[in-house]
Amino acid sequence: MRKISPKVKAQLEKEPQVCARASEGDCVGRITWEHTLIYAGRQIDEVWAIIKLCEYHHDVNFQQGNGDLDKEKNVWIALNRATDEELLKYSKAINYLEYRRRLNIRYGKPRL
Repeated sequence: MRKISPKVKAQLEKEPQVCARASEGDCVGRITWEHTLIYAGRQIDEVWAIIKLCEYHHDVNFQQGNGDLDKEKNVWIALNRATDEELLKYSKAINYLEYRRRLNIRYGKPRL
């Protein structure tokens, strides 16, 4: 796991400590932070790319092996937290704007 920069960490700590998938129910355990995307072999250290998940939805700690990690949904949530300009910064190999559009068709628009 990549260390989160102090600037990004400070911004994330200001956000509510609520599971990004709380609307699905079944939340169990403390809130964890997941780096959802990798760019150039490293986890993206941006506020929008790190989402908060309970242990169950992150499938970690006491919920490891029993959780409900759904990486595609987590990426969908992160992509919708980003602006178009932020996504274009990382859209070299993957067109994240198009990927977000396709995920929004599949899952709808998330409530952030």
